[in-house]
Amino acid sequence: MLTDVWRRLLADPHKSWVLFEHGTCVVLMAPDGESAEQATEILREFGPVHAGSSAGDFGVIDLEDAEGWVVTGHHHDVLTYVGPDEAVDPSEIAVGLLGRSKRHRDGTELQVVHVEDKRGAPDPA
Repeated sequence: MLTDVWRRLLADPHKSWVLFEHGTCVVLMAPDGESAEQATEILREFGPVHAGSSAGDFGVIDLEDAEGWVVTGHHHDVLTYVGPDEAVDPSEIAVGLLGRSKRHRDGTELQVVHVEDKRGAPDPA
């Protein structure tokens, strides 16, 4: 389940984040107001791909703590997970293009599936 993958990847007990339908996660470094609304605004601006601009850029992180990859974009707090079962071609370019297309779908459809609001979370003992 995507929520479990993101919980492993974002192990900081104080990080709030919002997960969208196609695997894009918006990490809220400074949560303000309603988390889902804040993340939706960020993804509305930084999710859609615009060819020939920085909105088309991506990077690929090969994960150590989970199978698969995280694809980054032009906003450092917008990350998209690509599972090993999704990538027909595991090359960096193919995974990056797949992650970018998933981010684009999330940035245009804007369907929140999970909110992890860690404001005021106690320190783990």
